[in-house]
Amino acid sequence: MIRMELADIRKDYRLEALDEKQINRNPLRQFESWLIEALEAKVNEPTAMVLATATPDGIPSARVVLLKAFSDQGMGFFTNYSSRKGAEIELNQKVALLFHWPELERQVRIEGIATKTSATASDDYFHSRPFESRLSAVISDQSQVVPDREYLEKLWEGQQFKSVENMIDRPSNWGGYLVEPYRIEFWQGRPNRLHDRILFSRKGDKWDISRLAP
Repeated sequence: MIRMELADIRKDYRLEALDEKQINRNPLRQFESWLIEALEAKVNEPTAMVLATATPDGIPSARVVLLKAFSDQGMGFFTNYSSRKGAEIELNQKVALLFHWPELERQVRIEGIATKTSATASDDYFHSRPFESRLSAVISDQSQVVPDREYLEKLWEGQQFKSVENMIDRPSNWGGYLVEPYRIEFWQGRPNRLHDRILFSRKGDKWDISRLAP
C-alpha cells in the first residue's frame, strides 16, 4: 500500500495582482503580454500547454504539447492526425488548453474549437523542424502499440539511411491545428488563497469580462 503525506505542502503567492481595470480588454492581447513575460523570465518550458480532448460521449484525455503558432485567430500546435488526440478532435472539436507558469504564479485556461490548419502552414512548419524530428514524424504511428523500443529505433535508422535531408515530405497524417478560443481565464496567485481569476467569454465578436471567486 502506498501512502504519501501531502496535505501539509503549502505555497504562498505574493508576486503580482490582476485587476479588471488594468487588464487588456482583448484577451488575446493579454495572453500575448503574459507569454512575452514568461519568455523574458525564462520560465521552464514557457510554450508548453496541456491539451485536453474528449470523445463524443465525454471520456477525457490530456497531454502536454507545445504552442507553435499564435495569432489573432488563436493558438496553434502540430501533431499526428492519427494519434488519440487527432482521432478525438475529428469527432469532437471542443478542446481545452492550460498554460502553467509557476515561476510567475500564473495560469491561463482556454476553451475553444480546434480545426486543422492549411496544408501549406503544415508544410512550412514541418520543413522548419530539425532533420531528426522530421524522421521521427515519418516513422511514428503515434499512439499505436509497438513491440518495444528497439522496433522504433530500427525504423528510425532505416528511414535515416534512405532519406536525404531536404527531401523528406510531410506525412499526410501529420499537421497543425488552430484552437479558436471562446473562453479564456487568467489566474494570478494571491496571498491567503484569494487568487485573482478574470474570465473572458466570447459573445459574437465581443468579449464579456467577469471576476470569478477563487
